[in-house]
Amino acid sequence: KLDPRYQNKVNKMTHTQKYFVYFRIYMDYNATTPPEPEVIQAISEALQDAWGNPSSNYIAGAKAKAIINQSRENVARMVGGKAEDIIFTSGGTEANNLVLHTAVEHFRKHCRAAEQGAGHQNGCTGLPHIITSNVEHDSVKLVAQHLEKEGKADVTFVPVSKVTARVEVEDIIAAVRPNTCLISVMLANNETGVIMPLQEICQRIKSLNKQRERLRILLHTDAAQALGKIRVDVSDLGVDYLTIVGHKFYAPRIGALYVNGPGTKTPLYPMLFGGGQERNFRPGTENTPMIAGLGKAAELVTSNLSDYESHMQRIKLYLEERLQAVFAGRIRFNSHFLGSDILPNTCNVSILGPRLQGWRVLSNCRRLLASVGAACHSDSGNRPSHILLSCGVPSEVAANAMRLSVGRETTEADVDAVVEDLRETVQLLEEMN
Repeated sequence: KLDPRYQNKVNKMTHTQKYFVYFRIYMDYNATTPPEPEVIQAISEALQDAWGNPSSNYIAGAKAKAIINQSRENVARMVGGKAEDIIFTSGGTEANNLVLHTAVEHFRKHCRAAEQGAGHQNGCTGLPHIITSNVEHDSVKLVAQHLEKEGKADVTFVPVSKVTARVEVEDIIAAVRPNTCLISVMLANNETGVIMPLQEICQRIKSLNKQRERLRILLHTDAAQALGKIRVDVSDLGVDYLTIVGHKFYAPRIGALYVNGPGTKTPLYPMLFGGGQERNFRPGTENTPMIAGLGKAAELVTSNLSDYESHMQRIKLYLEERLQAVFAGRIRFNSHFLGSDILPNTCNVSILGPRLQGWRVLSNCRRLLASVGAACHSDSGNRPSHILLSCGVPSEVAANAMRLSVGRETTEADVDAVVEDLRETVQLLEEMN
C-alpha cells in the first residue's frame, strides 16, 4: 500500500515505472533518477509543439527558442547564477571534458602571448598543471590521465584523508605550482556521500591568485551528486565552473556547464565547431525537448529543495537505524567519517562476513535494486572500490560494501522491506556456506 501523497503520481506512471514501485525497491538514486511526471510532460509538449529549429523565425522555432531561454533561466536559478552563464551540453562527461580542455588551451594561449611580449614569463615554464583529487568521477580522472599521458599537462591527484574522506584544503594548497592552471574537485562524492570543502578551497585559491603575477588558477567543481539534494550556490562556493548533470535530479540525460562569465571573466574554449549555437561554445542544433526537461527539473529543485532534503535525510537515518537493529555488530557504515558532512540520501554500508561481498548480496536480493558503487564501474566484479580504499576503509570491509541511496519518494515501508530482503539474503548466503 502506497503513501497517499504519492498515489496520484504513481497513477501517471508507465507500466514499467509501476513495476518498480510495487515489486522492486529502487535504492540507487546516486546512479540515476526516474524523470518526474512534470519533466516527462515538459519533454512531451516540446516534442509535439516546439519541434522547430530554435534558430528559425516560424512559430515552432520561436517556441523552441522560448523554451530554451526559460530553461536556461531555471537552471541558472537553481545554482544561484545568471542565465548567460549556462551552457547546455550532452551531459556531465562533456561538461567536465570541456573544462579541462579549456584550462590547458588557455594556459597555452597565455604562454604564446607571453613569449611575444616581455616580462610575462612567470607561470609559463613547463606544462600546464592540473590539481584534482584521487576520488573524482572518471570524466575528470581519465581526462586528466589522458592529458598527462599525451604530454599535454602535468597532473597532481591529491589523496583524500583516510580520517575525513575529504580532500583537505591544506593538501590542495601544498600541491600548487607556478604553472598550476586548474583545480577540479567534486562537490560531493558519489560513493561515500562526503561533501568536499569547496568553499574553503576557493577562498584560499582566490587569495593566492591575488598574489600571483601570472595566469590565475581556475576553479571547477562537478556538482553531479549534490544538485537536488543540498543547496548549491555558485556565489557562495566561488567557483569559475560548475558541472550540472540532469539525470541525477530527475531530469533526462542531458547536462549543462555553469561558467562565470563565459569568454569574458572566465575562459571557455569549444571542443566542437559548427553552427554557432550556445554562443559558439557548444555548437550543434539544440536538443529542445531534453533542455525543456532539464529546465522543469531545475524549477522543481528550486521550489522544493528543502522538502526533498529533509525527507531524504529522515529516510536515510531510518534506514541506518533499521540496519543497525537487524545486523547489530555486523554492520559497518562506510559513509560515516569524522568531521565530514554527508549527502542526505547516501548510505554506504557493509554487512561483515566471508560470503557477503556486496555484489553477491545484491545479486541475490529479491526486491532491492542497488549497486556496490559508481554505475560506470559496475563491471568491476568483486574488486573492492578504490574510492573506499582511498578513504581508509579496510579491504575486507570495502569488498562487502553496498551503496544504498534513497530518493524523494522512498518511504519507511520501503526501508522495512529492503532490510528484511537483506536479512533473508544474508541468511540464505550463510546457509549455503
